[in-house]
Amino acid sequence: MERYPVMQADELSDGGHKIVEVKGIQYGIYRIDGKYYAWRNVCPHAGAQVCLGKVCGTRLPSLVYEYKYGRENEILRCPWHGWEFDLLTGEHLVDPDTKLRKGMLEVGSPKNENLEPGLVEADQQLIYILL
Repeated sequence: MERYPVMQADELSDGGHKIVEVKGIQYGIYRIDGKYYAWRNVCPHAGAQVCLGKVCGTRLPSLVYEYKYGRENEILRCPWHGWEFDLLTGEHLVDPDTKLRKGMLEVGSPKNENLEPGLVEADQQLIYILL
């Protein structure tokens, strides 16, 4: 598995995101509550560039005639058809069996070769996509 540096860790403020490209494949890198997540920029529904969608919250379960809103900055809404995905897990909010495809992500110093793939704390310098 090769490591591809894609950005400096401090390029994203909390709640921010950036689209990067590695070997012809686009990924959205998101920073949520100080942690980083990477998702392929393809909606599983119709192939839209999902990472161009709005990062927002969503309607929470509630009683009839009530409207509860929550999960601000944790939901990615596809720009084509409004499908909503949990950015923390990749799950579609209506059908959890439909998921965004996660990118392998690591945050670290270029000198530290012992980092685990996946999500790590962002007190290091660089963000890598692993392919």
